[in-house]
Amino acid sequence: MKNLKDILYGVSILEVVGDTSIDLFGIAFDSRKVTTGFCYVAQVGGQVDGHSFIEKSIAEGAIAVLCEVVPSNIVEGVTYVKVKNSSEALGIMASNFYDNPSSKLKIVGVTGTNGKTTTVTLLHQLFSKLGHPVGLISTVVNKIGQEEIKSTHTTPDAIQLNELLVGMLDSGCEFCFMEVSSHAVVQHRVAGITFAGGAFTNITHEHLDFHKTFKEYIKAKQSFFNLLPKGSFALSNRDDKNGEVMLQETAAKKYYYALKTQADFKTKVIESNFDGLSLKVDGQEFWSPFIGYFNAYNLTTVFGVAMLLGQEKMEVLTVLSTLNSVAGRFQHLKIGKVIGIIDYAHSPDALENVLKTIKNIRTGNEEVITVIGCGGDRDRSKRPLMAGIACKLSDRVILTSDNPRTENPEAIIEEMKVGVDAASKRKVLAITNRKEAIRTATSLAQSNDILLIAGKGHENYQEINGERFHFDDLEILTEALTENQTK
Repeated sequence: MKNLKDILYGVSILEVVGDTSIDLFGIAFDSRKVTTGFCYVAQVGGQVDGHSFIEKSIAEGAIAVLCEVVPSNIVEGVTYVKVKNSSEALGIMASNFYDNPSSKLKIVGVTGTNGKTTTVTLLHQLFSKLGHPVGLISTVVNKIGQEEIKSTHTTPDAIQLNELLVGMLDSGCEFCFMEVSSHAVVQHRVAGITFAGGAFTNITHEHLDFHKTFKEYIKAKQSFFNLLPKGSFALSNRDDKNGEVMLQETAAKKYYYALKTQADFKTKVIESNFDGLSLKVDGQEFWSPFIGYFNAYNLTTVFGVAMLLGQEKMEVLTVLSTLNSVAGRFQHLKIGKVIGIIDYAHSPDALENVLKTIKNIRTGNEEVITVIGCGGDRDRSKRPLMAGIACKLSDRVILTSDNPRTENPEAIIEEMKVGVDAASKRKVLAITNRKEAIRTATSLAQSNDILLIAGKGHENYQEINGERFHFDDLEILTEALTENQTK
């Protein structure tokens, strides 16, 4: 139980109707989760306005309402608090309600278009092996120590986030590494969170269905670094053309990493093949089982964060060479003489990075067969770009369904086909059923060929018309390749 006045500490209040000295049992922004003694937070969402559920929340037992518009029908005994932005206030209130757990942990947020999941997962692995109790918040899974908790969003809502942080504190965690999505920043899900540092991976064409313009997308990412307090650190990729832009207005101490330019943390790729990477990091050579230049960037980010958190250099590099790959991130297998790769690449830049990595490693005597789809109800402008990149860097391409959601999968594929030029049409197949597409790719593969199944990565479901059906790219690819071996 917490006093409303204490929970509102730090919130910019425009108006109060009622008594703020009341005690609350909880906070909820979903009226279905409101019970007796709760404060209901009415948020204005993209599709639903939470103000429409104020009466319902009061009927369920809410004794306080935080809103942007005070309703005309005031209920006696209920306190109304008016603010400019309910979502931002919710973040601050949630932190206060849970006694500001982020201030008692060293939290590092990682943002960027690609590499967030790999970076935070490797940081969790690294610090765990270095002997530190540590938490993880990621697209794939959340962890308190080694205990896994299902992840529903890249960055949880403010209440879930603080509940996770409390669990980490109760388990003795010292550090927490978390993905910070651009959606989370714009929606103020990390408002009220105290960060020890932040890291930027890269920024490319993505999420324009939400942000509308690339400029707004950059601004959203930059806003995260503007939240960092003085005394924290901000680590950015200097090789990215927006790497320095990200840190222009931050109060944190600035650091940079790079492969191509001068930086505080510099890496040189000595060798890159399907066995892994030989790297020279900060003047010291080490080997990693990770594949590709994009992973050289991820490893450099991890190294930089570890150094900025006071870890010992040689110990960090030693452990880095033992870390495991992340599910669905250039996850490769070899069955017989065919190499299969599962990757989450669902943006043009991510797909291009993966295919260029394959191109730089391949001998030239094998074919690259790419299976690729695009998600429904998402940025449509990237669909022809994805198909065009797949055609440019693959010998054969199969366009298929991803998560069509509420869209017609055939219509999505037709939009992808716009990016297929005349010269590439002969090497492109369109197979809507994703399982059939993967099985067709394996049947086309000859000895030493490379199959890339892109777009879904770690996801073990396919979302069609609001329902999720079990679907695992790795499972299907492994089964199909194994069957082909026995024929």
